[in-house]
Amino acid sequence: MNYRRLGNSGLKVSEISLGSWLTYGGYVGREEAISTIDKAYELGINFFDTANIYMKGEAEKVVGEALRKYPRESYVLATKVWGPMGDRPNDRGLSRKHIMEQCEASLKRLGLDYIDVYYCHAFDNDTPMEETLRAMDDLVRQGKVLYVGISNWTAAQIAEALSIMDKYLLHRIVANQPLYNMFAREIEKEIIPLCERNGIGQVVYSPLAQGVLAGKYRTVNEAPAGSRAADKRGNQTVKSWLKEENLHKVERLRPIAEELGLSLAQLALAWTLRQPNVSSAIIGASVPEQVEHNVKASGMTIPDETLATIDKILEQA
Repeated sequence: MNYRRLGNSGLKVSEISLGSWLTYGGYVGREEAISTIDKAYELGINFFDTANIYMKGEAEKVVGEALRKYPRESYVLATKVWGPMGDRPNDRGLSRKHIMEQCEASLKRLGLDYIDVYYCHAFDNDTPMEETLRAMDDLVRQGKVLYVGISNWTAAQIAEALSIMDKYLLHRIVANQPLYNMFAREIEKEIIPLCERNGIGQVVYSPLAQGVLAGKYRTVNEAPAGSRAADKRGNQTVKSWLKEENLHKVERLRPIAEELGLSLAQLALAWTLRQPNVSSAIIGASVPEQVEHNVKASGMTIPDETLATIDKILEQA
């Protein structure tokens, strides 16, 4: 496993990280989830990602339980705040009240004293940005959070946040968690250049487009048994990627992967990691074997001429 700095911070994270969205605490059984996390740790993954909203806190409980047996300094744990955790008006968003209360709730569910990376899971139009950023800064000063992150913010929102942090000398953002894969490259235009200039690393989610880039699906209408598309709880997310034009591109990428001695999943992950501003790519895994397979993408280099060929395939409608 190779490791990269998280932005301009001194924190080193594994190029491949393990997430728990749509998996642990619900879609995958507890024992299988724990064995998958154990395999990830064994293979050198030191970066684990979850969120309070994942299965309404159940994912945090499973991840916390699995990691508790390991030395706290040996892994990096990220979780998030923003999404609805109840039906009351203050049970969501990025107000100071919600951030402070949810940080305490996450720490309790995780069974930890501090969170390594705490993300604002999305942007909150109802809360002044200064209120949000001061609350996050206070958590860092209290020692409950080590690093501040944001997720799904626009370039303009990130730039405004950096301006406020500099003005009031608040702890800066070191991580951004955006959607990024071969089918979704929007961050390359504005967000990556902005973050490179300001020491923010990308921790990208859905690098395999929910398994579509791994070659799991050969047709739009057929979902292999055991796949996420075959499960009612996760199939809507998969179906947003399961389109004829995407499957056509995957089939054109297949011989390229074979020529490099890689699987399609490994090619897609290595392609994502070609970006130096990407600190880590988050994989989802329901069984240990998936982790074993995907971690082999760490350290893989795709030749420039092959990258050019891949670009041509991806650019075609």
